[in-house]
Amino acid sequence: MSVLVFKILFMENYSMDEILGKKGKVYTFLNPVSYLTALDNKGLFSQMDGVFADGSLLVRAIRLVYGKSVTRRSFDMTSMAPELFAYAAEHGRTVYIVASRQEQVEKAMGIFLERYPIVKFAGYRNGYFASDKEMDEEAMRIAELGPDFLIVGMGALMQERFLLKVKAAGYQGIGFTCGGFIHQTSVNEINYYPEWVDKTNLRFLYRMWKEPHTRKRYLMAGLLFPVRFIAERIFG
Repeated sequence: MSVLVFKILFMENYSMDEILGKKGKVYTFLNPVSYLTALDNKGLFSQMDGVFADGSLLVRAIRLVYGKSVTRRSFDMTSMAPELFAYAAEHGRTVYIVASRQEQVEKAMGIFLERYPIVKFAGYRNGYFASDKEMDEEAMRIAELGPDFLIVGMGALMQERFLLKVKAAGYQGIGFTCGGFIHQTSVNEINYYPEWVDKTNLRFLYRMWKEPHTRKRYLMAGLLFPVRFIAERIFG
């Protein structure tokens, strides 16, 4: 069995309360697009404490090819993000965000503060670093600050590498990658997907329409993902 699928199936054993309550862990999410990237970087993704199936297409692929049922878990307002914020508000937990461009993360923060006034945000910054040295320094700073939750949106590979740097620096909280969540929030306020889009599982089509720059990679994934996913199942 693929190490990536194994990690996704493994997380089915845990409820959201268990995930949000177990410290010293870092998690990421895979959709058909990022799955292709992860296949070429298994060593990196195998270091993550858990992986979630981000999107109904990957959920269906796992059911069809592996015969296993998994829960769709995405870090957006249709899935895990509101649960994390609600948990943080109820238990007095702190949240730190590293994502997107500075103007976008600032706009998103304003929206979060308005929607979740009780949540304690320990800080935020953009997801662009001038050098590895600056990234290492930020990882150390976050580890020393010790926010309960760390949300990182820097694109596939970079966000996973950064989370692992923070963990290696001694971070004892819980980290999640969030992909384009902060950017989407800054553009469309809190709810990026209309309710009908979420209910009909047409999120990827909506994003292709909303964000033209995603169309090429979604189309490529549509062609390459089924082939590589099935080949991985057969040949390991």
